[in-house]
Formats: sequence, structure tokens, C-alpha cells
Amino acid sequence: MASSKPKAAKNSDGRPVAVVTGASRGIGAAVAIELARAGCFVVVTSTKKGGTKSIAREISNLPNGAVLELVYQSESRASADALLEAVLAEAGVPRVLVNNAGIVRRASLEEMSDDDFDEVLKVNLSGPFYLCRRFIPEMSKRQRGGTVVNVSSISATLGNPRSIGYCASKWGLDGMMKSLAAAFNTTGVRVLSVLPGSVDTEMLEGSGFEPQMKPSDVARVVRFLALEAPDALNGSRVELFG
Repeated sequence: MASSKPKAAKNSDGRPVAVVTGASRGIGAAVAIELARAGCFVVVTSTKKGGTKSIAREISNLPNGAVLELVYQSESRASADALLEAVLAEAGVPRVLVNNAGIVRRASLEEMSDDDFDEVLKVNLSGPFYLCRRFIPEMSKRQRGGTVVNVSSISATLGNPRSIGYCASKWGLDGMMKSLAAAFNTTGVRVLSVLPGSVDTEMLEGSGFEPQMKPSDVARVVRFLALEAPDALNGSRVELFG
């Protein structure tokens, strides 16, 4: 883990830094824009170089918009190390981490392979853990506070016969959130989850559910939790139904 003082080369005016994973489209892109509008220096990630080009351009075109594009592979510990190092060097210690990157594999138990199940858990659960383990201590020690918002799902409250891995990963994500919220309760770091229902994104396609919300609806809630919510909400799961 990097320990030297960050240069903040790109974030020269010292704005609060917000890291948003899976920001190339959907909820992640909307969250990145919302946090940029709120005055944050936004670090956007996707799984490949250039994957956030479109959303970065949109943020750059905002009044005083500031953005940094980085690659993050959620299933890779080395990628988590590299992301932390790059964020500290180019932006500074994050005030906000939004764990949004996620995938779904829809299949029955008989149809789902072991590899598919493992992949969903690696991206949706291990990936956020890797970043929390690296970023939260930096937020606590250097900045003495900050907020982690995990983008979970209403699937963390129910079961779906064709989303076995996805439901398991989101239940696990919320359990991890509760544990981290308790562990860092006295450090100034808050950890929370948002649990959207049916959002008009590519991930909803094929689910059989009609969209009840837009990504921007979720993004406004994430911004509040990340920048304005009181400490009393630490450890909360906020359900969104539209």
C-alpha cells in the first residue's frame, strides 16, 4: 500500500476526490456526473482503457468539471493496488468511494456453470472488498473521514431463481458493508449501501422487470449519501423503488 504523500498532480485545486467504479454507463456514469456537478474531482473507472471516454468528455464539458480516467479490473488484486497508487498520485486521498461495478449472469441452477458463479462473486463482492481494504485505511488515516457507498440491489433482500450468483453477491455485499461500518464507526469513515429496484439500464434487460427509475434518480441518492448524509446513517441500506 502506498504511504508517501500524494502529489495530486491532476487535482491541483484540492477538490474532494470521488472514485466511481464501473462508470462507463448506467448508474456509474450518472453517479460520476452527479458528483462532478457537486464539485468533486471524479475518478472514473472501467475494465479497459478508453472505456470511460464518453462520460469523461461529458464531465469535462461541465462548468469546472474535473475527471481522471483509470482502468480497474474488479476481480484482480493487482489492479486494486494499481488503482490506489494512481488515485493517490494523480488526485489525492479520496473522500468518496462508490463501488458500482457489477455483472449479472441469468441462469437456472442447472444452467449456471461454476465459472459463471465464481465470476459474479469476484466482480460484485471480491472487487469491492479489495478496494475497501485498500482505500478505507487511507481515508481514515490521512483524511480522517470519508464515505463508501456500495451500489447493491433490491436483490439483496430477496431470491430470484435465475439470478443465483447475483443475489448471493449482493447479500454478501451488504453483509460486508455492515461489518465495515461497525469496524470504522469511530474513525469518521461511513459505509453504506443503496439498493435500487428496476433501473433503466442494460443490466435490467432480460430480467422480465419494467424500469421504474432512471440512473439519475439513483445518482442523486448516492450524492446525498456520499456528501451530505449525517453520521447516523452509517451502516444503512437505502432501498429505492422509484
